[in-house]
Amino acid sequence: MEDGTDLSPSIAQIVQRLRGSHLHSQLERQAKDCLHRPEIKLESLKEDVRAFLKASGWEKRLQNAVYRELQLPQCHPTTPAEHLKEPLAYMRRAQASWEKRVLKSLNSMSTELGVPLARMRPAGEQKDLANKWNEMGTDEPDLSRFRPVYAPKDFLEVLISLRNPNHDSSEDMTVKSHWGLIQVPLNVRDIPQLRQAYSELNLNNGQLGIDDHACVALHTCMCLHASVVVEQDSAAAQQYSRRGCPTGLRSDLWALTLNSTNQPQDVMHYEQLKAGVIQHDLLVDYLIYKDVKLTASNDDYYFVFEDFLYQQSFTTKPPLLPPMFYQISARPFSKIWPAERFRLNDTGCTIAFIFICCLTLSPNKEMAWCY
Repeated sequence: MEDGTDLSPSIAQIVQRLRGSHLHSQLERQAKDCLHRPEIKLESLKEDVRAFLKASGWEKRLQNAVYRELQLPQCHPTTPAEHLKEPLAYMRRAQASWEKRVLKSLNSMSTELGVPLARMRPAGEQKDLANKWNEMGTDEPDLSRFRPVYAPKDFLEVLISLRNPNHDSSEDMTVKSHWGLIQVPLNVRDIPQLRQAYSELNLNNGQLGIDDHACVALHTCMCLHASVVVEQDSAAAQQYSRRGCPTGLRSDLWALTLNSTNQPQDVMHYEQLKAGVIQHDLLVDYLIYKDVKLTASNDDYYFVFEDFLYQQSFTTKPPLLPPMFYQISARPFSKIWPAERFRLNDTGCTIAFIFICCLTLSPNKEMAWCY
């Protein structure tokens, strides 16, 4: 924040988001329960409750939640949701046009193959999928009929055609203007700024996990990272991880940096998403299955995570059909396509975040070695 005028709205926005979280209800419950403790005095009620929350670790959880909110892009509370996702208008128009092409291709595939976009699975299929949920990689369905929704060349042509209408390229026409196929003016850091932002990656600085043989203070670094995990401080975890993570602490440090916890409500939410996948059969699931089968299963590094990729990709994907399909469909999707199935959790959809999601949602934490 550059000046003090943005301070109050930003704080109010963070407070508003935290008030609707599960952490807020937990803090209220803990504060009410501690009123019956003998060390809580009426004359110093506020200070005693704060001291109890601090001693019991709830203050640290609140600090981690606030730190996580501060890492998110700050915007005005009245900003529309589509502007939060993409602030540039010409980018939103290009995205909408590309989405229409993808949806048209998806609808055409559904018509050609005679496969519905969504249907309720029969009881037998639900039982079979539930039994092999942890070993979906062993299943070999015939996916030869399902073609890609778009060709990489088509997507490249869309990227090449992107132009900012507010940018006059004739003003700074140089030799560099013809470098690259994608001519989109974006504000990026120059080399000095990158060196300053990523100073920890300087060749003169050692990195844990890479330069362990040359790191004299390896034992000290290990103890320091272990103390960060014990303190459960997200800001400290992110700061110390810039110099690398010890192999045995990577899972804990990454989960702490993302403030990703394994609470009972998280497990319950995952079970709800899993139940939605088991109950409803989507055309998109076949495309995801084929994509993972052709990529991860043939990769030397990711093939061991094939089953986890299926599970997390099926349960955390966003809806690919816009609301218009709810009106034009003869069978309303609201009855067979529950919104709960597509509510994204906090761990994202990239492979790295899928692995972290596997780790934090797995009770036995067998995935810890991959970090």
